[in-house]
Amino acid sequence: MPEPTKKEENEVPAPAPPPEEPSKEKEAGTTPAKDEEEVSPPSALPPDWTLVEPPPGEEQAKQNANSQLSILFIEKPQGGTVKVGEDITFIAKVKAEDLLRKPTIKWFKGKWMDLASKAGKHLQLKETFERHSRVYTFEMQIIKAKENFAGNYRCEVTYKDKFDSCSFDLEVHESTGTTPNIDIRSAFKRSGEGQEDAGELDFSGLLKRREVKQQEEEPQVDVWELLKNAKPSEYEKIAFQYGITDLRGMLKRLKRMRREEKKSAAFAKILDPAYQVDKGGRVRFVVELADPKLEVKWYKNGQEIRPSTKYIFEHKGCQRILFINNCQMTDDSEYYVTAGDEKCSTELFVREPPIMVTKQLEDTTAYCGERVELECEVSEDDANVKWFKNGEEIIPGPKSRYRIRVEGKKHILIIEGATKADAAEYSVMTTGGQSSAKLSVDLKPLKILTPLTDQTVNLGKEICLKCEISENIPGKWTKNGLPVQESDRLKVVHKGRIHKLVIANALTEDEGDYVFAPDAYNVTLPAKVHVIDPPKIILDGLDADNTVTVIAGNKLRLEIPISGEPPPKAMWCRGDKAIMEGSGRIRTESYPDSSTLVIDIAERDDSGVYHINLKNEAGEAHASIKVKVVDFPDPPVAPTVTEVGDDWCIMNWEPPAYDGGSPILGYFIERKKKQSSRWMRLNFDLCKETTFEPKKMIEGVAYEVRIFAVNAIGISKPSMPSRPFVPLAVTSPPTLLTVDSVTDTTVTMRWRPPDHIGAAGLDGYVLEYCFEGSTSAKQSDENGEAAYDLPAEDWIVANKDLIDKTKFTITGLPTDAKIFVRVKAVNAAGASEPKYYSQPILVKEIIEPPKIRIPRHLKQTYIRRVGEAVNLVIPFQGKPRPELTWKKDGAEIDKNQINIRNSETDTIIFIRKAERSHSGKYDLQVKVDKFVETASIDIQIIDRPGPPQIVKIEDVWGENVALTWTPPKDDGNAAITGYTIQKADKKSMEWFTVIEHYHRTSATITELVIGNEYYFRVFSENMCGLSEDATMTKESAVIAKDGKIYKNPVYEDFDFSEAPMFTQPLVNTYAIAGYNATLNCSVRGNPKPKITWMKNKVAIVDDPRYRMFSNQGVCTLEIRKPSPYDGGTYCCKAVNDLGTVEIECKLEVKGGLSFCRLLLQGVPPNIIDSYLRDLHSSNPEEY
Repeated sequence: MPEPTKKEENEVPAPAPPPEEPSKEKEAGTTPAKDEEEVSPPSALPPDWTLVEPPPGEEQAKQNANSQLSILFIEKPQGGTVKVGEDITFIAKVKAEDLLRKPTIKWFKGKWMDLASKAGKHLQLKETFERHSRVYTFEMQIIKAKENFAGNYRCEVTYKDKFDSCSFDLEVHESTGTTPNIDIRSAFKRSGEGQEDAGELDFSGLLKRREVKQQEEEPQVDVWELLKNAKPSEYEKIAFQYGITDLRGMLKRLKRMRREEKKSAAFAKILDPAYQVDKGGRVRFVVELADPKLEVKWYKNGQEIRPSTKYIFEHKGCQRILFINNCQMTDDSEYYVTAGDEKCSTELFVREPPIMVTKQLEDTTAYCGERVELECEVSEDDANVKWFKNGEEIIPGPKSRYRIRVEGKKHILIIEGATKADAAEYSVMTTGGQSSAKLSVDLKPLKILTPLTDQTVNLGKEICLKCEISENIPGKWTKNGLPVQESDRLKVVHKGRIHKLVIANALTEDEGDYVFAPDAYNVTLPAKVHVIDPPKIILDGLDADNTVTVIAGNKLRLEIPISGEPPPKAMWCRGDKAIMEGSGRIRTESYPDSSTLVIDIAERDDSGVYHINLKNEAGEAHASIKVKVVDFPDPPVAPTVTEVGDDWCIMNWEPPAYDGGSPILGYFIERKKKQSSRWMRLNFDLCKETTFEPKKMIEGVAYEVRIFAVNAIGISKPSMPSRPFVPLAVTSPPTLLTVDSVTDTTVTMRWRPPDHIGAAGLDGYVLEYCFEGSTSAKQSDENGEAAYDLPAEDWIVANKDLIDKTKFTITGLPTDAKIFVRVKAVNAAGASEPKYYSQPILVKEIIEPPKIRIPRHLKQTYIRRVGEAVNLVIPFQGKPRPELTWKKDGAEIDKNQINIRNSETDTIIFIRKAERSHSGKYDLQVKVDKFVETASIDIQIIDRPGPPQIVKIEDVWGENVALTWTPPKDDGNAAITGYTIQKADKKSMEWFTVIEHYHRTSATITELVIGNEYYFRVFSENMCGLSEDATMTKESAVIAKDGKIYKNPVYEDFDFSEAPMFTQPLVNTYAIAGYNATLNCSVRGNPKPKITWMKNKVAIVDDPRYRMFSNQGVCTLEIRKPSPYDGGTYCCKAVNDLGTVEIECKLEVKGGLSFCRLLLQGVPPNIIDSYLRDLHSSNPEEY
């Protein structure tokens, strides 16, 4: 059995594998995330970061819970590589569709170091939320990375009972440098004094260039024994001397081992504190029991170990042995064994043998473009090997020119298409050795197979410069010494050994000296390009018919672009007359790229066709241009007003005689009052027609109008004004024509004035009617609008003279006849459109039974104060006009005191100044023929009450006076609502209110001043207010100064004793295995009862799995991480001197991920049990 030792200094820990090349254990899927983290050496931390130890058991509990919780990440942070001094950002995204609030996220370095408190100069943590996609984005940005930032990082996100985490690696490389020949083992020890990183624990030292002193071989030392026997003040010295980089972790394990060294009743011999074994080896754990009958269980990281080919159990007497075969790095963890209620633990350290380089790299020489392979061999298959170029690590990838091929122990670095930039020193490094070699890349001799040739091309044709060289290498094109830039028109083609420069649509600026220079060779291939072009006239800026328009009086400067090589000569002419260059009003100007025709102060006679001719040695060009001189149009003739309305008119006019050479686009119209000189524009959009209707004029005011013609050049002068005109119109028809009343010979109509009367005013109304039996009415009666079709002679005017009232009675009508009625409004402009009654009216009186409509506020007693006015309006219905009778309390009303006013639709009872005698019941009777309707109204007139009759002083004692009084004789015709009591000192006789709104007829006045003499008075009060006078006591009350004896009241002691009683019982509970459960109840009693918890009638005492609390009568039992065996009947017992009381409940522990998920979804537990039983019976092999 190996001795418990610390990992030796000459053992090199295996570095964590990069993300691109997972280890064998990861490929097999047997290594949990925790084991991977333990195998990887802890990365060096920034100087201002410190490690934080987690609470005991926290890591294991988190892993157990992690396997049952749902996944939250939709995008996990990925590992990355960064150079020293550069920035890198890691991103994690969480979907928030099912989350009610923001999840909690934590970033860690290594296992336990929380980075939230390290944010600052080199670390920033950000979080954002996208509302449309409901995604939380969390970012960790590392700024100006250092070498010691490299290592393993972890991101954890939690939301309520959901948890998710992921790990990722960060690699930091130096920007330049070569690979040093260093001892790998020395990189894992503290840096020596005088070095730039002295005092830091830096595992990235393997990649740094430094001078390292050769370490002398030292004998193996048991560091565990040194630490156990050393003083705490010597821990740092021992760690520095023996290269301990995880001193805190070792001290933590040492503390746990010391704590477990106490004597055990179950174990005669416990496990050694630690074991060490090589990777692939076998380890043997032995414990000796005091009682061979005890059951023994082995655990690894809290998980029970089951027998298998890897784990073998043996029993030899009292010895219990565990063999672990083929130890891997995942087996490096804590193990413990339990016997009964006791356990002992140990630590197993698995060390990995170093990888050696068995075949060294060899120096290689190659030509540019060739394939290069650098090959080496190592001591083990599929080992972790890193390649370096000039000290910088080579990271292969899809976009990298480097590929790495592994064939068992052979590792090959492949470079496709080598260039001179690939010439460098290449090295390979393993955990146990390294090798380097130099690669030299030279150029091949270059031959020119096809040189460039000079070219002459026409403008717009394609230019193609082509050459061929012996090597397939790139090159650069230049024009007149400047680099050629590619564009949509200019393309550079490189295909094998052929190089082309293709220019589509040659331009004059493409002319010049072109040179092609192959890269890496001092060779140039020149060629000249010459571009020629015949003369051209460019008329793109003119109209389709080459017409140029100029306004009369303006200057025309017509610039025509021209082209040609060499520059052509331009000639202008009009007809047979040539236009020469000079200083005349019409002249030409010549420029290298254009020719210009200039006309100063254009006139109408300058309109015509002008010719331009171009000529050079390459050819000729001709073009004709039409010049058109335009002007403002002439003013139109004066407009004519043909029709006038209330606020409008209609006007016409003729177009102007001359349109100025440009079509008339429209007209502007202006108007003004005749006596004003201010014209107002009527339209802001051009009027296209020669007629217009001005609106919004004032009736009775004289106006004039005028016209402006508009063409493309501008606005003409105004026309002459029209003749003055005055807007005037009839009113609108009357409104709301209704029948007011009908008798056997008359019809009374009522209407309302017109909505619009106008400036002409309203002189009166004309009411007309006709009989239904007319000839025209019979012919159109089927349409229901017979009256509208009657001729004018059939209508009879009811009023010979105009009436100004809106009501008129038509008399002399035959009984039972039917008539149509219409009314017109008349003013100075004439009669308006008639307003018709919608249907024929029957001339016959109709009896309508009477009906009284009592207002809602009069259905209750109507109350008024004395002196107020009473004005009540009671509407009624009935035809013909009904007879009205009023009575008060059954008697006729005195019309000298009460005024009664009657109309056809209502009756009014009016009292100018109410008195109490006006109170009573008023009866109204409405009679139409033999129909009678009655109604009653109660009126109550109230006044202030009189004072109380007698006020007496019944008794005087101490500072108190007892008063009594009798109610007043006069209550003011309203109920007494209370009394107001006042007191006055005999010396001053100033009255002060003591009690207000008092309802009784006796009262006690307290807090009087001893030695004073008081009088009292009382006011009566009703809804009108206080009585005008008060009744005062005849005698006074004297408050004597005699002493008083105060007796303390006697109180009996209250007995608070009470037997225990549960105010809140226990309830049956379901718990999930592995999650803490609580049982709660509340109890009261005096004296305070003693609480005892029991499970299955057995008291729970000193059991670490249970915690009991009692606060303010609330009793709580917490069961830590229950298992199915913790289910049962729990009882809470409360005992004091007055009695005992118990209460019970059942706890059922459910387990498994399915039960947890169904319970979280709200499925009742009894349905979950039934479902799981059915599932178990159908598939017993899976459950």
